[in-house]
Amino acid sequence: QVQLVESGGGLVQAGGSLRLSCAASARTFSSYNMGWFRQAPGKEREFAAAIRWSGTNTYYADSVKGRFTISRDNAKNTVYLQMNSLKPEDTAVYYCAAKLAPVGWGETDRTWHYWGQGTQVTVSS
Repeated sequence: QVQLVESGGGLVQAGGSLRLSCAASARTFSSYNMGWFRQAPGKEREFAAAIRWSGTNTYYADSVKGRFTISRDNAKNTVYLQMNSLKPEDTAVYYCAAKLAPVGWGETDRTWHYWGQGTQVTVSS
């Protein structure tokens, strides 16, 4: 069982930055592939970024590529999402997720096993 707790959300102006953190309870955190998803009001949850268990490979949605960076610190059981050049359309609840199954491009939420409770990110224009 893996418990995930996100933090770092908030209100920011367009063009600003935020860093989200996700702390995991798993003793074998370094075995899990980790991801960030987001859900805007009235929309389905969508993939934002993912990172392989080793940290050697990262994957991004086209909508965030070049602006967001996912990273992890296995010693701290934590995954991060650095979000720069934020836009109003980035406004959403951001969820951290974990899975043992392989990770790659074009991720959907259907293959992820563990989820955090979400943290709100609001970008004002």
